[in-house]
Amino acid sequence: MPTEVRNNERLRRYEMAIGDAVAFVAYERDGERIVFTHTEIPRAYAGSDTGAALVCAALDAARREHLKIVPRCPFVASILRHHAAYQDLMTAGER
Repeated sequence: MPTEVRNNERLRRYEMAIGDAVAFVAYERDGERIVFTHTEIPRAYAGSDTGAALVCAALDAARREHLKIVPRCPFVASILRHHAAYQDLMTAGER
């Protein structure tokens, strides 16, 4: 299972290479906030832990950068609901 996640700042997304495909979570920066807008996982990996691993890596990166999270992507919002350790990263209006 691939685990290296990189921040592709040019495309504004965190990426994980999976064979010939790329899983990603797209974002937009807004000052001290990061707005996660879309997550895409190759169909062959749907239902696996790939998406959760990718989003958690992106959330960990946001924590290291002291950013607040705005989960506009339903998948990111779902991960946040199921991982209490990331609740402190959300803006007050998103909790």
